[in-house]
Amino acid sequence: MSKVSGIIFCFLIALVATYLGNLMPIVGGAVFGILIGIIINNFFEKPKWSVDGVKFTSKKILQWAIIVLGIGLNFNQVKKTGLESLSVTMFTIVTAFITAYGIGKLLNIPSKLKSLIGTGTAICVGSAIAAVSPIIEADEMEIAYSISTIFLFNIIAVFIFPPLGHLLGFSDKAFGLWAGTAINDTSSVVAAGYAFSNAAGEFATIVKLTRATMIIPISLIFAFVELRKKKKQASSGSSLNYSFFKIFPWFILWFVVASLLNTFGLFSDNFIHYANILGKFMIVMALTAVGLSANFKDMIKTGVKPILLGVIVWFNVAVVSLIVQFITGQI
Repeated sequence: MSKVSGIIFCFLIALVATYLGNLMPIVGGAVFGILIGIIINNFFEKPKWSVDGVKFTSKKILQWAIIVLGIGLNFNQVKKTGLESLSVTMFTIVTAFITAYGIGKLLNIPSKLKSLIGTGTAICVGSAIAAVSPIIEADEMEIAYSISTIFLFNIIAVFIFPPLGHLLGFSDKAFGLWAGTAINDTSSVVAAGYAFSNAAGEFATIVKLTRATMIIPISLIFAFVELRKKKKQASSGSSLNYSFFKIFPWFILWFVVASLLNTFGLFSDNFIHYANILGKFMIVMALTAVGLSANFKDMIKTGVKPILLGVIVWFNVAVVSLIVQFITGQI
């Protein structure tokens, strides 16, 4: 019963967060959810009867949300962006991870936090971090800190990218490609793209969709790295009970299955529309639970270094996107 009451608690907060996110789409429901959760847990403390449900929501519903979001992904749409978009996307993803791990090592930032900041900047804040965090067994503080850090620069990007794009004389396509590869969250990509022009907004959205498919290989890479670590620990005489089937992120497999069913045309447009709404709401619920589990004191102890890492990774990704476009003659 305590589990159900905790899930309902997260559900009600997520409703408020979603409402606020609709009022301020630049911020989005996911950020409001995690912030409200942090405020409740650190200033008032979440009710004891909600603990089990909050834990369930932050773990299981987070994974189910990824599967539901897979229903809205059609691989045929990705083809429309062409190889030009894919090449820029791949360069920015590689840049994000190299910077996150390289600079993160210099700043002495914990490995899991580096992974989350790199993943969130490379692909997408909410869904990518939601996909990777269970695989690397990140705790709530690490998830909350990484999402909050990346979203900060997301909001800044929405305001500075469109005027900067006009100042540099970008075409609609060039700006759409830049926004789609250098801004992290889908809502922020859409906001910045359409602030520049309708054509830029449409292209930026498709580019972001291509980028979202990278969740699959990136998650699998993390999974096999973790599997190798666990196997090594088990073979070294550790008491760890190593099991491939227990560690493998099966929810990513179901995400792919859901996406393929969409690609084969087995879902109606109406079904896909409501699945997207449900999936996004489940993400808000899950991140609300993450906020309700995060300890603000622990986040303060981590200091400003992760924020510094976030801005360096974001800046490098934005610059590399422009460089690749320039080299390939797209701007």
